[in-house]
Amino acid sequence: MSNNNNNNNNNNNNSSSTSQSASASSSTPIDIPATAPVGGLTITQPPQTATSYYKIAPSNTITFGWNFTNVLVTPTALTISAVCDNGNTYPVGNGTLAGTATSVEWDLWSYQQANPSTPLDVATYTLEIWTGSKGAAEQPGMLAENSDLQFALYSPQPYTPLSSWTCAGCNVSGAWSTYVAHPAFVSLVATFVIMFLSGYSVLRQARH
Repeated sequence: MSNNNNNNNNNNNNSSSTSQSASASSSTPIDIPATAPVGGLTITQPPQTATSYYKIAPSNTITFGWNFTNVLVTPTALTISAVCDNGNTYPVGNGTLAGTATSVEWDLWSYQQANPSTPLDVATYTLEIWTGSKGAAEQPGMLAENSDLQFALYSPQPYTPLSSWTCAGCNVSGAWSTYVAHPAFVSLVATFVIMFLSGYSVLRQARH
């Protein structure tokens, strides 16, 4: 009876040991060679052929998309921000995504309404995506920060009735007076007058 108990204890110990080993091996970090390239991502949406312009208006949600390249260790989370030319930084979407995410949606109008103290400006922005601590050193196989995408935001102008609209350049008399007073125009007239008088004088001398 004692031998059976000992055998059972030994089997349990062996089973526990095997389970711990499997657990330990599953948590072992991936061995990344020092020669491996730094991980990154490539923006797929919007196209990188030209600067994209987005309107700050109701029901106007924009989407940014990307693919991972050379990323050997999946990030735990991604942080995404839009950095304006005026120096302000705005969270895109919720600001934080799962490390496997390959796109994010941003409702410009909803953000504008929810943040009246820090509204989106009509300007050019840079999309920044990173994981971990911003500004951390790049490492082989790990995702590096990305700031390749630039885009612009604009606001539609309010409707102006035709009866209230005025054309700044349609005042002919005002435009003509400005044109006549320009130094280049004065010089041109003076040159023409001198040439005319000189030619007239030559013709008179030729007749005599």
